[in-house]
Amino acid sequence: LANVGKSTLFQAITKSNLGNPANFPYATIDPEEARVIVPDDRFDWLCEHYKPKSQVPANLTVYDIAGLTRGASTGAGLGNAFLSHIRAVDAIFQVVRCFDDAEIIHVEGDVDPSRDLNIISEELRVKDIEFVEKALEALTKQTRRGGQSLEMKKLREEEATVAKILEHLKAGNDVRKADWSPKEVEVINPLQLLTAKPVVYLVNLSERDYVRQKNKYLPVVKKWIDDNSPGDPLLPFSASFEERLTQFGSEEEALEECKKLGTKSALPRVITTMRTSLNLASFFTTGADEVRQWTIRKGIKAPAAAGVIHSDFEKTFIQVIVYNYATLREYGDEAAVKAAGKVMTKGKDYVVEDGDVLLIKAGAARG
Repeated sequence: LANVGKSTLFQAITKSNLGNPANFPYATIDPEEARVIVPDDRFDWLCEHYKPKSQVPANLTVYDIAGLTRGASTGAGLGNAFLSHIRAVDAIFQVVRCFDDAEIIHVEGDVDPSRDLNIISEELRVKDIEFVEKALEALTKQTRRGGQSLEMKKLREEEATVAKILEHLKAGNDVRKADWSPKEVEVINPLQLLTAKPVVYLVNLSERDYVRQKNKYLPVVKKWIDDNSPGDPLLPFSASFEERLTQFGSEEEALEECKKLGTKSALPRVITTMRTSLNLASFFTTGADEVRQWTIRKGIKAPAAAGVIHSDFEKTFIQVIVYNYATLREYGDEAAVKAAGKVMTKGKDYVVEDGDVLLIKAGAARG
């Protein structure tokens, strides 16, 4: 919703002045975009080990999208524009207000996280129903033509899947909360449905509540997630505390303040939790010139990982020389890893594991 701390969080997490934290709805209209470095001890260790000329960490692109209001799915406020912005992303951080502050207005009049969660959930689902109904209508027009061609058979299968999605949504369920077959997923993905996107719930507390790790609304939010979105991550944080940490002159001073209060910033965990929700993993390329952390989907094979570096490498992939970061850390350096026989040469069927260090061999690209 509006006025829950999204833009304040965005500024803190991106260490930028983008976004527009203000005490009124629609302070943010166009989405802001920034890249956030993914904190990873493995990358830090590899940089310390190789001391390369260039260090390129992994990153996540984060958008600050304006808050919805009740009735957004029917165009209330700037609802349609905001919902189309959400459609374009891969996953959602949903910020839930769980702090009392008379100075910061609440669009619904008072703090009630369960009601707020219901509003957002309903608005996203209603918009999905509208979108799926249109998709089903378009498919039905095509299948009415009849015929037994392979294309018609494929259209009928697609129509049946879209009808099943619609039934699931109308029963009050989110698309991500169902077991879909791989064929059904192929139909779902291009629809870019709002309720199909992974969600990480960020519970915005006052600094006092965050530091003492107590808040009267937290059990309410936990129960709502258990009842409506079981398995989705819930992370308490304090936008006001994170904002205050950014005011310190250096990272050391901010860490000292955390130590004094007996707490730590929630932002690293916010970023890494989202990567987990997106089913992302990392591999590394290393050397004296550059240490780089590359982002991949979990479970992809070596040629696809090579394609993340350069599309030509996927087409001309020959083999990959690989060992895992954990092995390097255990043995201390590459020479010791080789001496222990832990360096592997793998082909096209090798599934890249999180933390692999890769040296890819590919042929020359065809002109």
